[in-house]
Amino acid sequence: MDPLSLRELNILIKNCIEDNFSSSYWIIAEISEMRINQKGHCYLELVEKAEDEILAKIRATIWSYSFRNLSGWFETITGESLKPGLKILANVIVSFHEIFGLSLNIRDIDPSYTIGERARRRQEILAKLKEDGIAEMNKEIPLPVVPQRIAIIASPTSAGYQDFLDQLEGNPYNYRFYLVLYQAIMQGKEAERSIIDALLKVNRSIEEFDLLVIIRGGGASLDLECFDSYDLAAHVAQFPIPVITGIGHERDETITDLVANTKLKTPTAVAEFLITGCRQFDEKIEEFFIYIADYAKSKIQEERHSLEDISQKFRLLTWAKFDRNLFALRQVSEKFKYGVENKIRLIESVIDNNRTSFKNRIQQVLYEQKILIKHLESKLILMRPDKILDRGFSITRQNSRVIKDSRQIKADDIIETEFSNGKVKSKII
Repeated sequence: MDPLSLRELNILIKNCIEDNFSSSYWIIAEISEMRINQKGHCYLELVEKAEDEILAKIRATIWSYSFRNLSGWFETITGESLKPGLKILANVIVSFHEIFGLSLNIRDIDPSYTIGERARRRQEILAKLKEDGIAEMNKEIPLPVVPQRIAIIASPTSAGYQDFLDQLEGNPYNYRFYLVLYQAIMQGKEAERSIIDALLKVNRSIEEFDLLVIIRGGGASLDLECFDSYDLAAHVAQFPIPVITGIGHERDETITDLVANTKLKTPTAVAEFLITGCRQFDEKIEEFFIYIADYAKSKIQEERHSLEDISQKFRLLTWAKFDRNLFALRQVSEKFKYGVENKIRLIESVIDNNRTSFKNRIQQVLYEQKILIKHLESKLILMRPDKILDRGFSITRQNSRVIKDSRQIKADDIIETEFSNGKVKSKII
């Protein structure tokens, strides 16, 4: 048999493939590489994987006219653009070119498969998190009453991070927050590892923070795919302080959102949540002070009424007693007006003694009530803020905010201390 040239062999292979692969086929594959040339043709590398091992690989092409239609239709249905990492169901024709070799020509793509595949994978990850008993762990950690020490995982250049800062710094109540940014890549292949590394860094300084915030702006759903991984969700679910997420827009909900303590839609919503938490605590404090003032007024009013009742009772008792004795005196006077002078003097003496006794008793009761009133007045005076300061206490403020805990201040802060005779400002060293 005469030897063949390479071109002749390739033509034989081409004819054999065309004879045996004349129809089109629906295949499932993952896009591992993708590029578009100047003419609009799309060149891909398709692979099939089992975990991280590649089982099969082949080149594929979508010609420019088909690509414009297919890519637009796919993005309209899925909300995603065709890109590496995406698993697709494609209708292909097997072709062989004597120069470029074996490849597939993609004629159609079913977007419903891609949507269903992502949903199936999400359900598998959620089921594994529940099976491992960690899906609800972070949700069970109570949120701090006043969250002010915040660790943030975000990209420093993202609009979402800037919106978060603007919302916190511009809050109308002038609340101040201690913020530490842990930079991370928030989309793409490196995002998952980058965010986990940031979580580990936060954990090393966990005592410095009340809670952790993970934020990024919105984007295509595929840009958020890193937040649907088991490893990242497991780290968030088991994190030792509450995690609040503000990832994506209203329509987006990732697995990381589902295992976090609190899920909010946007970075701005996370900032507003923190401000609202501080405001609710502030309002409770104000209500408590109002309650104390109302209780003190009520107690004083009760004591005043009690004193008035006692005074009225004594007044009525005295007059009743006096009336009874006066009546008795008149009866005695009528009975003995014709008696002897000694008997009259004796009766008068009895009357005088009774009068003196009544007078002394009344004076004694009034004296005791005056002492009680003065004692109550002294208690009220001692409760006045200026009297508390006179006893050696002081009030420390920072930006008009009362400092109740040394952890609220840090080095180089300026504080103001009020004493009974004036105020001083200090710098924390």
